[in-house]
Amino acid sequence: MKTKNKKSKVNLFLDSGAYSAWSQNAEINIHEYIAFIKKNIKYIDVYANLDVISSDKISVEKAAAGTLKNQRIMEKAGLTPLPCYHFGEPLKYLKLYLKEHDYIALGGMVPISNKDLKPWLDDLFLKHLCDKKGMPKVKVHGFGMTSLSLMLRYPWWSVDSTSWVVTGRMGGILIPRKTNGKYDYNKNPLKIAVSAKSPATKKLEAHYNTFSPVQQKIFREYFEGKGFKLGESSFRKVKRKESYVLQEDEKWNKKKESIVETIIEPGLCNDYKLRDELNIIYFLDLEKKMKKWPWPFKLKKKMKGFFE
Repeated sequence: MKTKNKKSKVNLFLDSGAYSAWSQNAEINIHEYIAFIKKNIKYIDVYANLDVISSDKISVEKAAAGTLKNQRIMEKAGLTPLPCYHFGEPLKYLKLYLKEHDYIALGGMVPISNKDLKPWLDDLFLKHLCDKKGMPKVKVHGFGMTSLSLMLRYPWWSVDSTSWVVTGRMGGILIPRKTNGKYDYNKNPLKIAVSAKSPATKKLEAHYNTFSPVQQKIFREYFEGKGFKLGESSFRKVKRKESYVLQEDEKWNKKKESIVETIIEPGLCNDYKLRDELNIIYFLDLEKKMKKWPWPFKLKKKMKGFFE
């Protein structure tokens, strides 16, 4: 059975949300998931299988079997979900999916270090996902593929990551580094905090205000060139939050404190939606700089198999 993705007016990739549900100790009803897909099928281009995540209570083997079971349930319901093979699962499941599909997903990679992911992915692409010339035999999606080095190393058909939205919600923006005066998308981007109400965190390089005027100018050249402004806000404390009525250009700074933020000029510093848009643009530009699929994956040195 070869997967044929239905064309739609809007190209949407539907993730089952299994990992998010697992991390929040919640459950997803597969029949409700199936019903949702069928109800909205005209808007969905690709929808993933409801995979089972291994844990202290569920072994890798049991989780893999559960994922396959859900795959069959969805198929019997008349759907063609994207199958998912997870880090550490027995190869028999991958081989089965490869026999039946021309588009598969790799998952379970989020908590795994790049040091451990690299040999696993090398082995998969070299021995199972690509032919002798290194050309991909199937389309491969990488769930939670946030590492730029791994993203560029393999001939993925598609990947997904929440780094763009997480960075934006932390008050930051992604800015490509420069090499010889040109933006270099082969290097990890700078993560600069710009929020008017949040200082830099450990996951961000530093706050925009801490950089030198020369560096700030370089940053402005990037985001202003994309049509965005930094913006400006002012803050003041009010006596009683419960009795204060916000004005048109005001919003609460923090829920537990009576601090009012006044938007002097809308921009990246006071609107997370604008930060999200700019961060999405970064990834769209990154995509344009990547090799056009399909391209061969080859190792310069012979490697010892991950499964050997």
